[in-house]
Order: sequence, then structure tokens, then C-alpha cells
Amino acid sequence: MSRLTLIYNRFMLWRALILICCFILGWPGWSYAAEPILLDVRAEPTGGVKAIATVLFSAPVSVIQSILTDYAHWPSLFDVRMRIADLSVQDGVTRLDVRIAHALLLGERRLVTESQTLPNGELLSDLKGGDFTSYHRRWKLTPAEGEAQTHAEFELFVEIETMAPDWLVAMAMKRDLAAHFRIVQDRALGQMQQLRR
Repeated sequence: MSRLTLIYNRFMLWRALILICCFILGWPGWSYAAEPILLDVRAEPTGGVKAIATVLFSAPVSVIQSILTDYAHWPSLFDVRMRIADLSVQDGVTRLDVRIAHALLLGERRLVTESQTLPNGELLSDLKGGDFTSYHRRWKLTPAEGEAQTHAEFELFVEIETMAPDWLVAMAMKRDLAAHFRIVQDRALGQMQQLRR
């Protein structure tokens, strides 16, 4: 073999090794064990999209619950354009009328929900009107790490009339929920810093 061929082969071997390392170290599956968010979003065979998540927030349950139930500031917890049209509270039940503008939806869509904190501490929201066919959201918050953190179980089922197929809605919802969880985490960390001052 010529010297030039030997140099070329070594160069290609190093290049292949670097590429393999990038794939292995950069593959998202390797990092899931250390991630504070485990999120599964899929289109249901009968229609609609279901999301199930487990999130570890770096703040106590009281802080996370106060953020998630601050419905007047609910739109700021999302990367999606959203505005509150009406908000009322009666007998511990919050009725929220929200307008949502999303790239997958034509125009602005209306979502009317009733949310409440159940005696067991779960946060439950169900569809009461608007443009959605189905909407059910549940948060179960439990203390973790000696009550310094919150282990959250999240479930969401959404069905809405749209031109986009459910698998595409599921992909967008996964991205939007991951951003939502990060925003809640950032808000919680900000509140914890204020409490320590």
C-alpha cells in the first residue's frame, strides 16, 4: 500500500470513530435515566392524542401546586399563543375559557375547562365547552427527596377537529409539553430563589 492510501485509511477510520461516538453519546436514549422528564405522547387508535409523563420538579409540592393552579397566569406556562377570555371561581372549581392559536389549528380555538383540586391533592381539569371534542388533564403531585422536590404524574387526553392527522398532533404536543414542563420548572426555581432571600 502506498503511503497516501495508508494516511487516507487512518483518516477515514478516525472519522468513522468520531461519527460513531457522536451517535452513541448524542443519542437521546442514553440520557433518559438522568432526565427529570419522562414523556410519552401517542395518537390513540380510536382518535385523539394521549400524553403520559413523569416529571421531577426541583421544588416542594406547595410551590408546584401554586404555579399549576394560578390560572390567571396559565398562558405564560406555555410556548403556544394563548389568552384567557374568561376566568371564574365558584365553590373551589375554576372555570377557564381560553383561546389557543397553534400552527396546527386554523385560526384561534376555544377551550373551556373546569379545574379543581381533589381531596387527595390531584389537580383535575375536564372539558366543558369550546372547539375541542375531548379534553381531560390530571396532575398527581407527591413529595420527593424529603419534600424538597415534587414527583409529578401527568396525564392528558385531547381530541380536536383539525386537518392535521393525530400522529402529527402527537408530535407537536410532545414538543409543547416538554417546553411546558421546563417553563414550570424554571418558574419553580425562580420562586424558590425568592423564598430564600
